[in-house]
Amino acid sequence: MSTAPAVTAANGAASAVSFEIGMGAGGRLEARGALSFSTARRARELGLQALQACSARELEMDCAGITAADSAGLAVLLDWLAAAKREGRGLRYLHLPASLLSIAAISDLDELLRHGIAP
Repeated sequence: MSTAPAVTAANGAASAVSFEIGMGAGGRLEARGALSFSTARRARELGLQALQACSARELEMDCAGITAADSAGLAVLLDWLAAAKREGRGLRYLHLPASLLSIAAISDLDELLRHGIAP
């Protein structure tokens, strides 16, 4: 994937807990790292910036690189869907970690995450 410089969120500690989004061509984004309480606030901002930076009407975010996730990560993914919807754009997540889908299933949100939104 040809990427622009990745944008990164880190928790400020010496550990390697971070989150970044790589931007590719044609509305393809790639999420990498921990999407959790420690990175959620900054990850949300990075995702919104990445959505704004892409000119494609339909976007895909590959989540295969997410190494850890919790309910805060789920909230971030839902927020990105809402932002795309407000802008009249589509957003679909690919390769969602099973841990995120399990958390989403508790609130019957797993189908929304699997299918995303259409423009």
